[in-house]
Amino acid sequence: MRFSDRREAGRQLAEALERFRGQPGVVYALPRGGVALGVEVARYLDMPLDVLIPRKIGHPMQPEYAICAVPEQGERVCNPREEAAVDPGWLADAESRERVEASRRRALYGRADAPSVDGKLAIIVDDGIATGLTMRAAIRDADARDPARVVVAIPVVPASTAATLEREADELVALEITDQYLGAVGAYYDHFPQVTDDEVIGMLQQAVGREAGRGETGHGGMGHGY
Repeated sequence: MRFSDRREAGRQLAEALERFRGQPGVVYALPRGGVALGVEVARYLDMPLDVLIPRKIGHPMQPEYAICAVPEQGERVCNPREEAAVDPGWLADAESRERVEASRRRALYGRADAPSVDGKLAIIVDDGIATGLTMRAAIRDADARDPARVVVAIPVVPASTAATLEREADELVALEITDQYLGAVGAYYDHFPQVTDDEVIGMLQQAVGREAGRGETGHGGMGHGY
């Protein structure tokens, strides 16, 4: 399965989530790349959009390879074998740095009127998954907000990772679960540029404007008490 860009993947994912349309809930996107998908999903499902900001901790010798991930709220999630193989002091320092970066991004992206998910549906969206550690950290963060259910929504996911996510979330919705994962998220997209902070801020501001506009007409978004 391939997508022309993140927006197309988001539209296809939104259609796969059709049964949740109009339910009380919040779509949580993982920045930066997941926000473009989250915009499409939130619009289609008539839900507000917010972000969760888990941070990957890369291996000291291979930073792109995640060994742990840190949620904004709660304890880190790690690959136990890799966690045991690195220096505990280095890992503690790395975790501290990533928490600082998560706080920076929260201040940058965060909504002044962040929607409550208490007793509602939390749908977590990203543009792709490899090890699944950041998504598992996001699940922990969402759980801490007391939703009724947590649904993970992703375009493509390795079968082994899908099995883990199905245990930790209430439901996994994926367009493709594969045993032949291509190894990189970008391999599933024709157009996969880096997403900037400014682009994330712009997309979130547009989503807030959409919610406010729908609230004024009494349909969906803020008008549903989200």
